[in-house]
Amino acid sequence: MSSRIPRRRFLQSSLQLGLAAGMLPLLKPSRVLGANERLNIGVIGVGGRGAGDLAAVAGENIVALCDVDENRLNAAGGQHSAAKKYFDYRELLEQKDLDAVVVATPDFHHAPATVRALRRGLHVYCEKPLTHTVEEARLITKLAAEKKVATQMGTQNHEHPGYVRLVELIQSSAIGNVREVHVITDRPGRWWKQGLDRPTDKPPVPTNLKWDLWLGPAAERDYHPAYVPFAWRGWWDFGCGAIGDMAIHLMDPAFWALELGGPVNVTSEGPALHQHSAPKWMVTKFQFGQRGKLSPVDVYWYEGEAKARADIAKELPMNGSLFIGDKGRIAIAHDGQPKLLPEDQFADFKGPEPCLPKSPGHHAQWIAACKTGSRTGSNFGYSGPFTEIVLLGNVAFRVGTTIGFDPATGKIANAPKSEQFLAKPYRKGWEV
Repeated sequence: MSSRIPRRRFLQSSLQLGLAAGMLPLLKPSRVLGANERLNIGVIGVGGRGAGDLAAVAGENIVALCDVDENRLNAAGGQHSAAKKYFDYRELLEQKDLDAVVVATPDFHHAPATVRALRRGLHVYCEKPLTHTVEEARLITKLAAEKKVATQMGTQNHEHPGYVRLVELIQSSAIGNVREVHVITDRPGRWWKQGLDRPTDKPPVPTNLKWDLWLGPAAERDYHPAYVPFAWRGWWDFGCGAIGDMAIHLMDPAFWALELGGPVNVTSEGPALHQHSAPKWMVTKFQFGQRGKLSPVDVYWYEGEAKARADIAKELPMNGSLFIGDKGRIAIAHDGQPKLLPEDQFADFKGPEPCLPKSPGHHAQWIAACKTGSRTGSNFGYSGPFTEIVLLGNVAFRVGTTIGFDPATGKIANAPKSEQFLAKPYRKGWEV
């Protein structure tokens, strides 16, 4: 058995989604740099994931650092003594010598920081999920296209060899037309708890934490360790729950390989809706119609305590995906390699020759784009619409009915009450 990707189709889909890194110039760098020059980068959020991002771009010129935790800020400042330090990223974004920023805050700060940076014409690397709401994703997609700066969402596995190979296999029709995809994570529960009431006790704010700045665009409330520094992910006001945390990683190859988009129907099921916290478990079904020559496909998402039916579960790796085509199946775990099923059917299978561009690494790819105008795999033209689709899972759950979303209009015609969950209010001074 053998298979290959028709070159014309590969080029068209890759260019359309902005996936072919370095294939064609896309951007106009705000400052032309020589081969040995370094970018002036500001990093917003320097603990947790932000510490990893800071280390990944440390070969450039780190000129500004920001964090609401004074201990974390000082630790990062000790490694980059020439950088100016800030507690408020709105002040950092006024620093004149910036070329680019890295945004590694909790989800609800992503858009306020990123939008301000884009409007200033700065290159932006923003951690996943790109935004907290659908409306924010649409705004950022629009701004990035207008400003023509280098952008990258922090889905580091987008360039993982296993995911790249999976896309090549799917687009070469190795398993025929894909009509179902199943994706699962064991978060929440193992990593943080959801389905909780807001705490009522009022412990003192740690002396190192600027609590009001941590709240930023969110409504005022008392400090509690149930929110900071990690479990904010499970609260509607701050995070996007497990689907925002992990579907952005795990659904990425499906969005890429199957060119997901267009009108979509979304249904989410789970325990009774909680006003403040995301559910303990959720099952979401995304129904996509015909996309050019690509067949309609249903994508199923399982999180927390949710399980797939037995015949799917036996082949679906935890924190992974199962693609079901009319000629076979492909299973892949996060950080893994694609496995063609049934194994005996594909024992002598010879896959397509590798054809997708090799990546120097997620951060290095973005840095190169900042300097040369080359493409990035998770640029906001790709990751904005992707984030939009993923977050519809939460919208459908909170509405409690199937929603029909049209990306051409950004509207849900069949469920007007869902509009309240596509956007959100902001505290004065933090608007996007």
